[in-house]
Amino acid sequence: MQVLTKNRAKLLKLFYSHPEQSYYLQEIGRIIRKKPGVFQRTINRMEKEGILTSEYKANARYFHTNKEYAFYKELKSILDKTKGEGFLIIFMFFLSVFLISGIAQAAESKDALVLSSLKDAIILAYKNNKEIQIQEKEVAVAKAQILGAKSNFLPQINLDTSYTRRGAVLTSTAPSKKDVGVFTGYKNDNQAGISVTEDVYTGGANIANLKQTQLNFKSQEEGLRAKKLDVEFEAKRLYYGLLLAYETERIAKNLVDQAQAHYIEVKDKFNQGTSSKFDLLQSKVQVSLLMPELVKARNAINIVIADLNKLLGLAMQSFIRVEDRLDYPLVEIRESEFLQQAYLNKPEMIIKSLGIDINKWGIKFANATDKPQIGIGANYDFRSNNWGNMFNNRHSNWDVGVSVTIPIFDGFYTKAKVEEAKAKYSQSILSKDNLGDQIALDIKQACLDLVQAKTIIDSQKDNIVEASEALKISEVGYRNGVTINLDVLDSQVNLAQVQKNLAGGIYDYLMAKAQLDRTMGIEYLTEAKNEKKD
Repeated sequence: MQVLTKNRAKLLKLFYSHPEQSYYLQEIGRIIRKKPGVFQRTINRMEKEGILTSEYKANARYFHTNKEYAFYKELKSILDKTKGEGFLIIFMFFLSVFLISGIAQAAESKDALVLSSLKDAIILAYKNNKEIQIQEKEVAVAKAQILGAKSNFLPQINLDTSYTRRGAVLTSTAPSKKDVGVFTGYKNDNQAGISVTEDVYTGGANIANLKQTQLNFKSQEEGLRAKKLDVEFEAKRLYYGLLLAYETERIAKNLVDQAQAHYIEVKDKFNQGTSSKFDLLQSKVQVSLLMPELVKARNAINIVIADLNKLLGLAMQSFIRVEDRLDYPLVEIRESEFLQQAYLNKPEMIIKSLGIDINKWGIKFANATDKPQIGIGANYDFRSNNWGNMFNNRHSNWDVGVSVTIPIFDGFYTKAKVEEAKAKYSQSILSKDNLGDQIALDIKQACLDLVQAKTIIDSQKDNIVEASEALKISEVGYRNGVTINLDVLDSQVNLAQVQKNLAGGIYDYLMAKAQLDRTMGIEYLTEAKNEKKD
């Protein structure tokens, strides 16, 4: 549905005021005092949208109201309640924006994804979220690095073969049969053999490297848990945000309905001479002032759904429907226990502790470079100028050896590496302490937010009863001429504001609880599973 122009407003008013009538173009032009060429494109577009239908009778094309239009009843009701073209244009401008969103939802509601609980959203986010998938690959990389580190403790066995063509070969004849000549190779030199090498002692470098890779694997696993907690927190924010948007829309719609009903009542009293023109205009303007809030509430739902689609890995045009309500579980404030659990369970804190151990082994790894290096090796090979006559005892040979390297002076390279490793170790300790301070602050903030939100909830629950009673009193009083029109309008807005404050307080409480759980490293699915067992 397009935003209304004056021509569209005139046409809607004509057809919806006489839904049983059919009109041809010239007849419509005479009624609305416009030439057909001025509104012909508009009326064709209205037919394309399904608001109107047309048929040919004789040589004339007749247009009439389409009662099968999806929003026929809503439009008919609104047009019946409103008088005055200027007000209609303002009112329908906001309604058209609202219906655009509604049409998009109605078109997709058949294939809507239904989330019955927060658990559904979190499971889907875990499954489809790209950042979690990336971190899972990091865990796989760290696991492979452990195998690579273990390989340093195993012997390296290689099969070697080569062929060399020489232009000339030195020869030497023996002075007697007892002497052995010097062998310098063949012109066609074929070689094949097997070699085995093993590092016996590397100054502790291999052990340090293995320990580091094992600790890094644990760190990456905690990184995956941290990423899941981040995604879970975002799922809570959007899921609760969608529930809040639904509640805000409901409150805004109720307020508009109340204002419209009151406007009709004031209009009836005005027609009877018991209400002033000022009251009528005031009530009329109130409806137009409230409509933008309803439009904003509807758009807020669509924005949250778009963000939720991204988080859940769904197509951006997908429609999500939540079958839940905005509610909250009470949390007993135990700040010291929360803090202790955060120190022990928060993945970032565990990663910092693992980082300290990694850097501690890094010092040992750096120290290994100035230690003796011991290795052993063995070879068994065949060599001949004839490949077909090579694998026999006459052409075979073997050797076994031990190598020892003792560093004497490396230009202070080892000293520099050790100092670097020690600095990183000290840095990791400070980093953990700094995170501990931040955790204490986050726990304190979450507890204060819980208390604040709970105070707002309690106060607004009481105020809702009072605001509802005040609205009833003002409405009855206005009917009996005791109170003025402004009292009714103020009471309607006050009740809606209290309802919004209550919904906002519940949302803030839920998010404070979500922040507390994130700081303590509590996973929602694990917590829900444990609660079910209890």
